[in-house]
Amino acid sequence: MLFLAFQVSCVPKKNIIENDTTIETSPKLIFLNYTISKDDNNKKSIQFINKTITDGKLKSNSNKYIKIGGSGDLKCSQLNKDSVEVTSVIIKNPLLKIIEFVNDSLIFENKKIDLQKTSFSLRLQLHSKTTFIAIKEIKDSLQNSNTLIITKLDKQ
Repeated sequence: MLFLAFQVSCVPKKNIIENDTTIETSPKLIFLNYTISKDDNNKKSIQFINKTITDGKLKSNSNKYIKIGGSGDLKCSQLNKDSVEVTSVIIKNPLLKIIEFVNDSLIFENKKIDLQKTSFSLRLQLHSKTTFIAIKEIKDSLQNSNTLIITKLDKQ
């Protein structure tokens, strides 16, 4: 019996190496920069500044974007070559800033500031089928929207 235990312990161990033949395309991130402004009638317009596409993957626990938008928020959609939505995110209204400050009584207060013009940036996981990025303004609680800008991507 001792001989059997010795023989089992001396058996050479084989390293098992699996050949992974699947080719994984590297995930891409896109960084987009825009300027948004509104006129006296509250009509918003967006101007594209620039974009950067790079290798990378977003962390899955990103809480930068909200789940459901309200009136004035923006919906950023990635569209395929046929202008069909692939994926989208909701962005809080960049023209509405909430600042926190300490008042004269040393109590924290919030104040809403309604801006006429500001810039904003987006960091998105780029879907492999994305050809266009559309930004729409959400008009009401039913998520009706109007398109403010469509940016065509020339993937790098």
